[in-house]
Amino acid sequence: MSVVNALTLRQLRALCAVTETRSISGAAQALGLTAPAVHSQLRVLEDVVGAPLIFRDGAHAFGATPAGEALLAAARRADAALQGALDQIEALRQGQAGRVVLAVVSTGKYFAPGLVAGLRRSHPGIEVALRVGNRDWVLSALRDGTVDLAVMGRPPRDPVVTAADLGPHPHVMIAPPGHPLAADPEVSAQAILSQPIILREPGSGTRVLAQRFLDRLGEGAPYAEIEMDSNETIKQAVMAGLGIALISGHTVADELKAGRLVTLRRHDLPIIRRWFVLHRADSPPEGAALTVWRDILSRQGSFLPGA
Repeated sequence: MSVVNALTLRQLRALCAVTETRSISGAAQALGLTAPAVHSQLRVLEDVVGAPLIFRDGAHAFGATPAGEALLAAARRADAALQGALDQIEALRQGQAGRVVLAVVSTGKYFAPGLVAGLRRSHPGIEVALRVGNRDWVLSALRDGTVDLAVMGRPPRDPVVTAADLGPHPHVMIAPPGHPLAADPEVSAQAILSQPIILREPGSGTRVLAQRFLDRLGEGAPYAEIEMDSNETIKQAVMAGLGIALISGHTVADELKAGRLVTLRRHDLPIIRRWFVLHRADSPPEGAALTVWRDILSRQGSFLPGA
């Protein structure tokens, strides 16, 4: 057995108490032990380290020897580390420390970084890790249990989740400035379906919503489509005149404000969906995850951008 493994907290506390009270009896009273018990702890400790740890007589009686001072310094550091660990455990128990993985569908990446920054400012002891992917990826991560919370649109049926409404999520039909349909106060279904439609990749919730909207407009009639794998690419494609697209209003707020894109007008546009924060129903948040959950709800959608 190594010397370190042979040391005990009782022995170190006995040494501390003796050097602080400068007597065996005083240390015994401070520790709630008998004097022989303190003397025994001290003797065993000296045997373990192989050196005298206190002076037994003279002007420095019951003070620490150089070897004792070295051990006392280490004991103080160990005690501080243990107290730090206990404080950390209490912070974890109170939900003020820990790591939370927050998954957000790709459309939410326009506001998610600001939300995470706000969460970190409010709870500096909590590490909030942001993960972004399309709807299928987020659902897979929820099933696998690799994320704690998720922000997305329509809550899924599988896995079963507990969801809370965060606020409105408008979807708009966008076109480049000067597009022939831009000036029409009520764009017809036929006019929309005559244009190339730019869609997100399979697995995207935005794609599913757009396909349902277009199928309803044309009653299942075919239309020309172009597939792209990100909202940014779709925006650039529409601005370049490749086609029109149904897209989250949150993703194009800046472009609409700057006049780089325009929205097409119809009585059934924009399509208003909702944002939700959710977790698996069989894994309710605890500790830091519960703190983050409550904080997100308390913000009442204030982090959502205007469209």
